[in-house]
Amino acid sequence: MREPVKNIIYTGVAGTGKTYQLQQIAKQYTEILPVANADDLLKALLEALSWREVICLVFLDERKKGKSLLKVAEITNNLFFVTKLKINQREKAIANTAWSTLQQFSPADSKNVLVKNKSSQSYFDKDDSSNWFLLADSLPLLADLQNKLDDYQAAIHSQFQPNYLQPKLERFSFVSFHQAYGYEEFVEGIRPHIADNGQMSYRIESGAFLRLCQQAKHDPSHRYAMLIDEINRANVARVFGELMSLIEPTKRAGQTDSLSVNLAYSRQPFSVPSNVDIYATMNSQDHSLSPLDMAFRRRFEFIECRPQPQLLGKVMANGIEIDLAKLLTALNERISQNLAKDSQLGHSFLWGIDSLQALSAAFSQSIIPQVAQACQHHGQILQAIFGQTFIRLIDNKKATGFMAQQAGFDINTQALDDPNSYLAIYQSAS
Repeated sequence: MREPVKNIIYTGVAGTGKTYQLQQIAKQYTEILPVANADDLLKALLEALSWREVICLVFLDERKKGKSLLKVAEITNNLFFVTKLKINQREKAIANTAWSTLQQFSPADSKNVLVKNKSSQSYFDKDDSSNWFLLADSLPLLADLQNKLDDYQAAIHSQFQPNYLQPKLERFSFVSFHQAYGYEEFVEGIRPHIADNGQMSYRIESGAFLRLCQQAKHDPSHRYAMLIDEINRANVARVFGELMSLIEPTKRAGQTDSLSVNLAYSRQPFSVPSNVDIYATMNSQDHSLSPLDMAFRRRFEFIECRPQPQLLGKVMANGIEIDLAKLLTALNERISQNLAKDSQLGHSFLWGIDSLQALSAAFSQSIIPQVAQACQHHGQILQAIFGQTFIRLIDNKKATGFMAQQAGFDINTQALDDPNSYLAIYQSAS
């Protein structure tokens, strides 16, 4: 029996786990494949790594063999580098790839690497004999890469394979909409291409959604998913174009009321396969974003993601227990009373908080600025929400910081480090 098409938008205020929901859905459209041999393990290790990471991996590998100084030829002949070339289908300018990467990530004050436009973070340097080496200061940054190397080398000698080394078949596409995102990125558009001889040409290229639909069309026994984060950050009518009607479940290919259109650039006939689901997130709080018109809304099911304070824990500070669930609940009650329900805070603002220091940082760097933006930096509203302990109304001329000067309020930094300040928010509300 054919599964029903899912067109779902998860909506809610910031911090309610909407993007996390998409990440969990992606797992449902991911198949873990069995590892056939060592070549598969090696490909799984290298496929997602950048050239900088691959060269770092080469150095880490050679260091385990007792060799810390390498010529460029030794780097390009290393198994990791050679395999990455095959994965990327690179056959030309092999040495230049290594040279440019080594130079880009060398120190700005290097005596032997005199090039411009270096990265702010350095990993490599060269001695007077043109031997390259890994900078000692970079080793702490490579802990994760070192662990992956250790796991890979252990896996090729055993039956255990870490999840990230297991090849995956992903039947989904994930995109984040933004104001400049358009039809050309999502469906199809004209793209410039430069040939090996330097000649530029233009060709029509499929966008993220069209590529996914093409995969799904040739694999009707599996379901595919288009995952869109922040769908209302773009003009959806412009992004979907003539596909607006085609995404409706009853208009999909194979349905009795199926529709087909000719695409804008290629003029090829197209219909959306019935095995493609669409999931998206929408921030209901940001009114500066593009509203979704009714024609688009009626083609989706909307699921509200609400703040879940019950997921939060407690923080002990100086013998005082701060209940984060009660704190968030009280804040949201005050926000609803003084602003609006769609200005509430999601639980992720306090997720993972395990110390007074972390709570102080969350308040000063995320929570207060978020609410301040929602109330247009109105000092009296902020004081009504957070209390006089946290927010002080002051003369604009005496305020500190540009935003505070505009708003006539200041944050009492001493209150941020006092556990009783947080208790006062929810104890006074109870």
